[in-house]
Amino acid sequence: MTREKFIAEVRDAEAMLYHVSKSILKNDTDCADAVQEALLKAYEKLHTLKHEEFFRTWITRIVIHECYKICKKNKKIVPYEEYTENAGMWEEGRYTHLYLAIMELPEELRVLVTLYYLEGFDIKEISEILSVREGTIKSRLSRARRLLRELLSEEEVLC
Repeated sequence: MTREKFIAEVRDAEAMLYHVSKSILKNDTDCADAVQEALLKAYEKLHTLKHEEFFRTWITRIVIHECYKICKKNKKIVPYEEYTENAGMWEEGRYTHLYLAIMELPEELRVLVTLYYLEGFDIKEISEILSVREGTIKSRLSRARRLLRELLSEEEVLC
């Protein structure tokens, strides 16, 4: 893959990479760091990509690994100031009820919902990205849909 082709592919995948990172990391700065590190590693390891048609799957897997590395590194107490800033964001109505419900899902389900519904990856691609069997992906997506239904119906009752 040439440098120009890499740049074009990255530009096409940029929003998708951010969405995937946001499904794992809640802090925008951490998301940007994860995507940036992933792009750097991908460029350095570009020679290991055997088939260019699998670029999206390959780069998504790298981003997910970078997100998990940041999660491990950031296992710390959240400062009170950051907590209050984030609480204010949720209360201002900046996000849809669906987005807030997705963010309440356990991390493994959040990632699946983001990859499948928001980014359009199919079950087989997700299976390759996460190194999980296709049947497991299907059952987790089913569980995520059930939880989202419950969360959204609770929201309707509260309104």
